[in-house]
Amino acid sequence: MKTEIQSNPLLTWVGHERKPLIIAGPCSVESEEQLREVVLALKDQQVDMIRVGIWKPRTRPNSFEGLGETALPWVQSLKAETGMRFATEVATPEHIDLALKYGIDTFWIGARTTVNPFNVQALADALRGMDDIPVMIKNPVNPDLALWVGAIERIAGAGIKNLAAIHRGFSGLGKGRYRNAPVWQLPIELKRILPDLPLICDPSHIGGKRDLIQPLAQKALDLNYDGLMIETHPNPDEAWSDASQQVTPARLGEILAELRIRKPQNSEPEYVNHLEELRHQLDQLDHELVEVLAARKAVVEKIGQYKKDNNVVIFDVNRWDEVFKSRAEWAEQMNVNRRFVEEIFKLVHVESIRQQTNVAW
Repeated sequence: MKTEIQSNPLLTWVGHERKPLIIAGPCSVESEEQLREVVLALKDQQVDMIRVGIWKPRTRPNSFEGLGETALPWVQSLKAETGMRFATEVATPEHIDLALKYGIDTFWIGARTTVNPFNVQALADALRGMDDIPVMIKNPVNPDLALWVGAIERIAGAGIKNLAAIHRGFSGLGKGRYRNAPVWQLPIELKRILPDLPLICDPSHIGGKRDLIQPLAQKALDLNYDGLMIETHPNPDEAWSDASQQVTPARLGEILAELRIRKPQNSEPEYVNHLEELRHQLDQLDHELVEVLAARKAVVEKIGQYKKDNNVVIFDVNRWDEVFKSRAEWAEQMNVNRRFVEEIFKLVHVESIRQQTNVAW
């Protein structure tokens, strides 16, 4: 299925070339006073849209799950007063009906919903015929690009053309530096598949800590993302949800001021010629890499045949430990990232076993 995406329609709201779309607001609406304070503060910042958590899908019952419809009249009133646009997460067709009733401008589909095609399809059916409503789709909780693309295709299949993707990171086993691992290669691949789809980064959910928001946001912009979604609260430490990853409106202003906006392209002849020369060098090196892999493949096949002739098992754990350790040490000696080389040789080893298996059986 070919997904038809208009050329960055969501970004026309910004009105400035290369200014990223900035979405900010509280993780959860907690009171009319809290919402009013943060909206009025953000109106004076470089914010294009207010995010408001009306319904909060929580992992366990009896957690705060949002105020629901109670909060929507407050949003409606502030929209009329300030002229700001508002976005909220929807997880059911009933959420869509209520959000439209109170004038919500944009919807996003959360990670817990994106992971379930049945839920996404129910939302797509509810959105059918509303092609002027922008919809943003967060990546699924787990690092599954097909699920993410599938959710986008389902919403696009309902006739929605104003689409965007939100990268909020991926859950994994164990604790790492980030709340949700960025796995940058997945959104980059999504952009390759759907080049006209606006890509927005949610550094709040990726980092899980407010001091990680600025560097994550900068990396996203360096990777040519089209916008940022940053959770903002007048008193983050007292927030009812996700307290550690929210920032004050004042800190948001500092973060936005610190960000550097890179040029998408440089057409000056000197730059273009030098870049092409470096890319040519890279192409030659990549060709040599493939030649080395082909030569390695030939040796691996000989090893597989020799093991078969001598009735020896394919996998030798001691040999693998030796390879895994030595290649990483070589990398460090050559000032190459050790972990990067380890990951490469894991793939190389899997392929080597496959090649030997094809020879031996």
